[in-house]
Amino acid sequence: MSSANSHNELLPHLFRQEYAKMTAVLCRHFGLVHIEIAEDIASDTFLKASEHWAINGVPENPTAWLYLVAKNKTKDYFKHIAIFQTQVKDAVKPDEIEVNKDFEFNTQIIADSQLAMIFAVCNPANSREAQISLALQILCGFSVEEIANAFLTKKETVKKRLHRARTQLRNDNFKIKALSELEIQSRLDTVLKMLYLLFNEGYFSSTGNQTVRKELCSEAVRLMLVLTENPLTNVPRVNALLALMCFQSSRLDARTGADGEAILFDNQDKKLWDQSLIDRGNYYLVNACCGTDVSKYHIEAGIAYWHTTSTNDNKWKHILQLYNQLLFIEYSPITALNRAFAFSKIHGFKKAINEVEKLDLSESNYFYELLGYLYSSTDLDIAVQHYTTAIKLTKSPTEQKTIKLEIERLQKMKKIS
Repeated sequence: MSSANSHNELLPHLFRQEYAKMTAVLCRHFGLVHIEIAEDIASDTFLKASEHWAINGVPENPTAWLYLVAKNKTKDYFKHIAIFQTQVKDAVKPDEIEVNKDFEFNTQIIADSQLAMIFAVCNPANSREAQISLALQILCGFSVEEIANAFLTKKETVKKRLHRARTQLRNDNFKIKALSELEIQSRLDTVLKMLYLLFNEGYFSSTGNQTVRKELCSEAVRLMLVLTENPLTNVPRVNALLALMCFQSSRLDARTGADGEAILFDNQDKKLWDQSLIDRGNYYLVNACCGTDVSKYHIEAGIAYWHTTSTNDNKWKHILQLYNQLLFIEYSPITALNRAFAFSKIHGFKKAINEVEKLDLSESNYFYELLGYLYSSTDLDIAVQHYTTAIKLTKSPTEQKTIKLEIERLQKMKKIS
């Protein structure tokens, strides 16, 4: 046994890592209709750990201890058959709950159950916000308060969103079992979109008080790894999205300053980039390039790859070409603005200003931020005007702070000149 106090540091980590896996396996036995039963058993398991470990210390194999307790609690549940008879038997179909007292939390079952749970949560009948909220709660073990903080939303709003999403989940016939190839093909794009959005919310939070939320990024990567471990989901576009996440994650530490302010790409300390994540990104990008499948994730991973290649003189030409392809596949205002930034690196700020003004994205704070950046080399007054407009349009306090710091820097330059 280790120190009794160490459980306070270990349990939150284990909860984040194992709660979702435990719930997924239990749902194989109770069915999605009764997901609350599975969640209650998982929660009770961690509650017992907090009480037992505080007195007796952390066991040598804490993860195995947790799964043994969960297994015993599940057996106890089935022993109380009277509760089952009176509360849920009449409300379910015979095949909705698997009364199997002898089951294991082995590695394969955990992997298969978690994969199936990912596909169950990504129900296209739910909105984007509902899918991500449900994923954060069920797949990542986030509390309602944490989800509300991530989206800068009231807890009551999140509760209602989760209730609607869970109702849809119960009404769906999707089962927590080994997935068929047809089931995977029908939902894989929805799954990837949800994980893509989850990662992006962490990489550049549009709603929270932090510019970067590493925990969201790491959870998205963890769930992507689950997809690569199954032969039915280890396909090129999955590897491409995982490569993109690895490349972007490699620069997380360099993207924010000591006070939480955002640091633009040009000003990032490249010594803070994580080379091991860049190497992993290269590995998954190579895996993504087998076959003829070229998705938006392939192109974005290619763009991210070139961003991490600081020594290549032609990298901005490659990046611009990839942005041109990406806009052809799927147009978005952010992509168009990012393309204009790459354009400025090749053709200069003056021509880039014309490219940006053609977009006429007057309701976007990023539109004015980019114009402020481009004008900062030619007309400081106009640059400050655009940055000031960007502050009014953005809802992120940290982004507002970042822009104000840039305005202060330009005003100091103006005094010097």
